[in-house]
Amino acid sequence: MKRVLLVNTNIEKLPYPVPPLGLCLLAAHLENNYEVRIYDGVFDEGNNLTKVVLEFKPDYIGFSIRNIDDIVQDRHIYYIDRIISDFIEPVKKVTSVPLILGGSGFSIFPQELMNLIGADFGISGEGEVVLSQLLSALDHHDDLDGIPNLYYKGANENFKNSVPALFEQIDGIKFPGIDRFIDFSPYRQRGAYSIQTKRGCAHNCIYCTYPIIEGKKYRLRVPGEFADEIEEVHHRLGDVMFEFVDSTFNDPAGHAEAICRAIIRKKIKVRLRTMGINPCHTGSELFELMIKAGFTQIDATPDSASPRVLKHLGKGFGLKEIERMAILLRQFNLPTMWFFLFGAPGEDEDSFAETIDFIDHFIDPLDLVYMNAGLRVYPGTPLYRIALEKGLILPEQSLLADSVYYFSEKLGKEKLDRMISEASKTRFNCIPALASSPSSEMIKEALELRKNENLQEPMFRTLLRIRRKQTG
Repeated sequence: MKRVLLVNTNIEKLPYPVPPLGLCLLAAHLENNYEVRIYDGVFDEGNNLTKVVLEFKPDYIGFSIRNIDDIVQDRHIYYIDRIISDFIEPVKKVTSVPLILGGSGFSIFPQELMNLIGADFGISGEGEVVLSQLLSALDHHDDLDGIPNLYYKGANENFKNSVPALFEQIDGIKFPGIDRFIDFSPYRQRGAYSIQTKRGCAHNCIYCTYPIIEGKKYRLRVPGEFADEIEEVHHRLGDVMFEFVDSTFNDPAGHAEAICRAIIRKKIKVRLRTMGINPCHTGSELFELMIKAGFTQIDATPDSASPRVLKHLGKGFGLKEIERMAILLRQFNLPTMWFFLFGAPGEDEDSFAETIDFIDHFIDPLDLVYMNAGLRVYPGTPLYRIALEKGLILPEQSLLADSVYYFSEKLGKEKLDRMISEASKTRFNCIPALASSPSSEMIKEALELRKNENLQEPMFRTLLRIRRKQTG
């Protein structure tokens, strides 16, 4: 049986380490036909990768590229250089087997990363079916024509197969458990167990790459089967935090409620959190079910509280829906991390003030408010077309290493940074993006406080308590 090594090149551990769910799904899909191993680089950061390659002797090696850069412009974090120096190049020195690229970051810049890294193959979008097809074709020396979303070396340049994007029904994908393929213990303290109830996103947010990576049509998991996964992992690992990594948790309408009911029927005590709540589909029933199922915190990502800016962003909801959601969150005392993006098309001093006014009147002071300036421009998004029309970028310009951020012409970057800084000075729960990563000292203090006082609240609330004490 041939061997496949899958490499997680993600080394980012802030705000918390994220386990490689995608690679584990690939491993589960391949394991009946191949001997599969995952090298998880989050904590080892490539140090023992060549040792694993020499011992395992894989016939194929796949590299997952999750992150390109930090979306915070002034942080200047570009991951690709370290991926090449710490993962790709060391492997090239000890083996000549085919190297295959994939992952969400690769899917945004497939052609450019193929050229930069010099891999043999690349798969954009989801890879379970496509990777199996590619490996089978390589095993049998078959033609690669007809394999969708595949990049490979041509005579003069890398070539993308012309077959349309493939988005398989998600109920055909195995979800066997992350802990079967990696050591989950390092993720227990601050990380979470990633789970997925669907793929795809039907929204039209102008900056977002989810529709490019997962498609614009929702593909749903069966609620009962999803609850079975929760129960099985809970029995194996005990008390872990589960994190829903769907693009938007409560879309389409009714699916989140069905997921919660299926978990409730299991009568197990679990801790859950989720990103991406759509204000349009919130109500008392949803939050009641979420609390009963075990949700201890959520992320709310309205991006703005200005009706005008919300329209420019293509969010599909208005201020009334956001206000209703905020009122319900405080009513149910569901801890929330709020995320706002300032500087979108149409942003000015009045719209900025509208969002700040919403924060002051509707958000719990113990809930964190993340304030980011500028929107990262990615290829294939509506914001990319806007940036082209405004002359911020050129048609032939690469946005891989030369990252471009959109700032409203009415404010500009420097003024926007000053406005955010001033707003955060008098609001201890408002954190500018550049200050969003707590120091190691603050993390240590928070962990000691949680242990000494047996705090069960989300970590961000503990950190906010420390920040409030420090700022007076």
